[in-house]
Amino acid sequence: MTAPFEKILIANRGEIACRVIKTAREMGVRTVAVYSDADRDALHVELADEAVHIGPSPVSESYLVAERIISAALATGAQAIHPGYGFLSENPDFVEAVEAAGLTFIGPSATAIRAMGLKDAAKDLMQEAGVPVVPGYQGENQDPAFLAAQAEQIGYPVLIKARAGGGGKGMRKVDNPAQFRDALESAWREGQSSFGDPHVLIEKFIISPRHIEVQVFGDTHGNVLHLFERDCSLQRRHQKVIEEAPAPGMTDTVRAAMTEAAVTAAKAINYAGAGTIEFIVDGSGPLRPDGFWFMEMNTRLQVEHPVTEAITGIDLVAWQLRVAAGEVLPVAQEALTISGHAFEARLYAEDPSNGFLPATGKLEHLSFSENSRNDTGVRSGDTISPYYDPMIAKVITSGDTREIALARLVAALRDTHVAGTMTNAEFLATLALNEAFQHGPFDTGLIERELEGLTMPTKVSEEHLAFAALSGLGIRPDAPRLGWRLWGEARHSVGLVCGTDMYERQLILHPDGAITLTGGDRDLTLRDVRIETGHMRATTGPYNAQIEARAVHASRPDGLLISVQSGGVVHDFSLFDARLGSAMTAEEGHVVVAPMTGMIVTLDISVGDTVEPGMKLGVMEAMKMETSLIAPRAGRIATVLCAAGQTVEGGAVLVTLEEEVAA
Repeated sequence: MTAPFEKILIANRGEIACRVIKTAREMGVRTVAVYSDADRDALHVELADEAVHIGPSPVSESYLVAERIISAALATGAQAIHPGYGFLSENPDFVEAVEAAGLTFIGPSATAIRAMGLKDAAKDLMQEAGVPVVPGYQGENQDPAFLAAQAEQIGYPVLIKARAGGGGKGMRKVDNPAQFRDALESAWREGQSSFGDPHVLIEKFIISPRHIEVQVFGDTHGNVLHLFERDCSLQRRHQKVIEEAPAPGMTDTVRAAMTEAAVTAAKAINYAGAGTIEFIVDGSGPLRPDGFWFMEMNTRLQVEHPVTEAITGIDLVAWQLRVAAGEVLPVAQEALTISGHAFEARLYAEDPSNGFLPATGKLEHLSFSENSRNDTGVRSGDTISPYYDPMIAKVITSGDTREIALARLVAALRDTHVAGTMTNAEFLATLALNEAFQHGPFDTGLIERELEGLTMPTKVSEEHLAFAALSGLGIRPDAPRLGWRLWGEARHSVGLVCGTDMYERQLILHPDGAITLTGGDRDLTLRDVRIETGHMRATTGPYNAQIEARAVHASRPDGLLISVQSGGVVHDFSLFDARLGSAMTAEEGHVVVAPMTGMIVTLDISVGDTVEPGMKLGVMEAMKMETSLIAPRAGRIATVLCAAGQTVEGGAVLVTLEEEVAA
């Protein structure tokens, strides 16, 4: 089959840029990557046939500058531009600029994007087309008192949503009138900073909601079809965490009603390309044909598109390229069927035990399971930058049944090894094993309800410490005369630091090859120890239980990093150097530090103010996420070392309190 284009430019970065490059290469289409200063050595730059520098690291000076992207396409002879998702993918002005330059936009028309770009107008349009919509207010009046009155009329709880929003940005759930004003102002700010539009709408919050979406695809010849549904109900702060297809509990009757509504919605705007119609669904009982409502349309490829590819066998990016080139959709609706079940988990560099704060830094090591599809835009040695979304990869598994696909997801997550930065891998595996998610029922509130249990990190085990000590000290079990001494046995004392905790242990090397770790709550003896290129195995206990681990090293300015993966849990250690001591002691309770690199949005205190413990001092934003700055204790403000609008580094001291005077 003839390639739809000779060369395309990908106006994106990271995982989605690599994903598009893969399909383009298989179709015989050459690719051009674009990159910022921070992405000069990125994986998508390496994979593309050509790459063009488009500016500094901030997205506002690079990936969001349409003129530079179009100039790069023209300079390299690209015929079309694929926008990926995020950035300029749903910007109708960009589409028109691309077409005005004589290039093809691989996506829908500017008219279709505008029709669905503002949530209020989209709801009106869908209502006219006969698609069910959630009750609410989506008018022009943005007076706070008027909006509060509308919320009262709709009935709490309500959802405040930025009309230009997406990905959970500018969205706030409000349970009672007392919360409304603060939530409204926060949604306004996030809508303005993320989309340049503070306008919001108010919707009734559906109790026990599920989030089910339908993948639609149209061509320029008037054909529109669907590729079934995906369930995206596992969310945190309205951000999807694990997605699956098909939706659990879906019946033929409900699927027919929902997919018909989705196709109707797409046809109403003459849609061409890949798109997703998202529905909010009543999850309080079995799914029913009258229990779903239009929420929004994403006029682009979705992050979770691989689960649809897994159950249909369709390469959605290949379809995008062919439709953009003017071809007719390659199959009819009747030819599409569901085969098996699939899951996708979003692996992020973040710390679930600390409010999911982004964990920027160098990926000292990165490896995935061989039994999953792993879509990524990074590799070992890359840096998770504060400038962009901290996604590391999407881990995708499939199987003949939901149970098989889910078991494979858990196994793949436990086999994923990331060293050098915190990740949510353990959180994802725990979530996948959650009883409600495994067997139902579940809804979008599951994670919030069970957050404490889901984010409780696994304690460092003696097994982790033993493997870390062996690896860090370079002890080889196969070394001749291991443990032999004229008097007694060989002993090694070791100090291992994990996070803020220090573990002092002693290794005893026995003449028969066994190794005992002492100094903890229990002694651990390892027998038949084998170490092969970082893969460590041993037996332990009265019944010779098999245990294993993978250990990797990395040299860092603060010493040797030893990362150990065992039992599906990763812990990073460093060897303690008594000469240096603990240089990381903090003036606990006296300072407020920046939890990450970002910008101070608001600051509500001044020197001399009196504060109470837990009082909000201000708000900072990083990666389009707002975080409150909280007073650690009661006291008086001594110094304020930042200001609203200022960018601060993670760990920087922002506010200090006067020292407490002993009574």
